[in-house]
Amino acid sequence: MSTKIFAPALPNIPWQDRPADCPDLLWRYSNNPVIGRRPLPQVTGIYNSAVVPFQGKFIGVFRTEGMDRMPHLHVGRSPDGIKWTFEPKPIHFKHDDAEVTRHEYGYDPRVTLIEDWYYVSWCNGYHGPTIGLARTKDFVNFEQLENVFLPYNRNGVLFPRKINGKIAMLSRPSDTGHTPFGDIFYSETPDLIHWGKHRHVMSRGGQWWQGVKIGAGPSPIETDAGWLLFYHGVASTCNGFSYSIGAALLDIDEPWKVKARLNQSLLTPEAPYELQGLVPGVCFPVGILVDSATGRLAIYYGAADTFSALCFGNVNEIVPFIQANSAV
Repeated sequence: MSTKIFAPALPNIPWQDRPADCPDLLWRYSNNPVIGRRPLPQVTGIYNSAVVPFQGKFIGVFRTEGMDRMPHLHVGRSPDGIKWTFEPKPIHFKHDDAEVTRHEYGYDPRVTLIEDWYYVSWCNGYHGPTIGLARTKDFVNFEQLENVFLPYNRNGVLFPRKINGKIAMLSRPSDTGHTPFGDIFYSETPDLIHWGKHRHVMSRGGQWWQGVKIGAGPSPIETDAGWLLFYHGVASTCNGFSYSIGAALLDIDEPWKVKARLNQSLLTPEAPYELQGLVPGVCFPVGILVDSATGRLAIYYGAADTFSALCFGNVNEIVPFIQANSAV
């Protein structure tokens, strides 16, 4: 039985069939990484970046790092979701209050279309990491909004439609470093200024692969089985942290309630570009494309905090697999 997906069809979704010898539900693009080293002059890596369909092609907001290793946000464009060109200068966010646009750094962006606005959320430096928020209609002019939360917070991910009339977000309260804790929470707002109704969604732990912390990945996908959420889970090993991709189903009307949560990861660091880079052992999902007509998924993920990579899957396989192998 197919899963109904409440999203537009995307017939030109980047796609590659699963290799005959691959038993996994997520499989890697054979020409990964899609964005390699030095994609721009003086930029040493682009990763953990968001991609959306736009005017029949694809566009996104990308995390770049220069020779000073400070992260910034750039716009990237692609005719097919594979070959990318990037604006050489970081995004210029506008707001009447200079305190709002005060910039220390920006990284790990997500892009979510809600009604007729594309919203960008990212980890924004404001006396420590918090969730920055902006919106655009053309990816040329960006209106920055108030920071969503006080420091410290990461992985701010918006739902693609309002929940009970409110814009809603998942996030992970954090600290100044590599969080020795990490659970996912839900929050909502009536006006993009005041955020509340904070609810705990799910905790780290349960299995070794997500024992240290978890964090929401791309925007959830609305299905008749619930909100399909891909997230990263972090394990602690003798060689440091290891980041893998997991999945869960959240209640449609009360997304802080978990209906099912996979008891294993779907993709774990194995490929050379995931194991060799600035931070070896990282698969960090951030962007997602879905074709509601076929169930096809294309997930953009950061590899080793150095590259941008792509993997594929199908909602019609993943949703029943979560339901049949749930830890909840």
